[in-house]
Amino acid sequence: MSTLNMILAQVTPADTMIQQAADTLQQAIDSAAQVVTDSAAAVAAATAPVAPEPVVKELSVWDLTMAGGWLMIPLALLAIVSIYIFFERFFAINRANRQDRSFMERIKEYIHRGEVDQALKLCQDTNTPYSRMIEKGVTRIGRPMNDVLVAIENVGNMEVAKLEKGFNWLATTAAGAPMIGFLGTVVGMVQAFFQLASAGNNSNVTILASGIYQALVTTVAGLIVGIIALFAYNYLTSRVNKVMNKLEGKTMEFMDLLNEPAK
Repeated sequence: MSTLNMILAQVTPADTMIQQAADTLQQAIDSAAQVVTDSAAAVAAATAPVAPEPVVKELSVWDLTMAGGWLMIPLALLAIVSIYIFFERFFAINRANRQDRSFMERIKEYIHRGEVDQALKLCQDTNTPYSRMIEKGVTRIGRPMNDVLVAIENVGNMEVAKLEKGFNWLATTAAGAPMIGFLGTVVGMVQAFFQLASAGNNSNVTILASGIYQALVTTVAGLIVGIIALFAYNYLTSRVNKVMNKLEGKTMEFMDLLNEPAK
């Protein structure tokens, strides 16, 4: 019995050592397999095709202008002429709006002293819309008051007409530029659908989208030009109205002056 126990005692450590060796071998195999798996994954990741990043195309103002087609030419001409008229009329109205506060006092003194020639010379030297009105009134002194008033009003109407020179162009541009833009859009849409129909089985959304955005460029340009012309027209009109009010005031002041008794 003791001999059997001794044999079992010797076998048990041997089995344990065999088991440990087997476990160590299994761990080595697992490690090697993991290394192979990681290497294969790395190779696959390196050789896999990379999806291209989407390219976002940016359009400059010049590109959009060129995309609008030939109708952008009349819109550009309308814009240039409208800007020129605005600044030219702006400075002309500012010159007409300036006034000499002592002008009417000096006219009054000359007329009461009977120095009509000096009054006329002062009007000519001042050279403003209201001075030309007063000059016409001075030349009519001695006639009925109604004739003097009519003569002054006629000159005033001509002066206002001079200040409003070019306003019709601004008004026409304000109304016509958007219409030209809409015309360009309609023409562009027709071309886009024609290209889409001509493409047949190869037609896609890209063909239609490119044609639509090109067509809408003229609408944007037409609206921009029309809005600028509209605001310019309304602003200049308001300035001319202020000048008209001053001219009317000068007219009434001169008529009151003629009705005053000489001192």
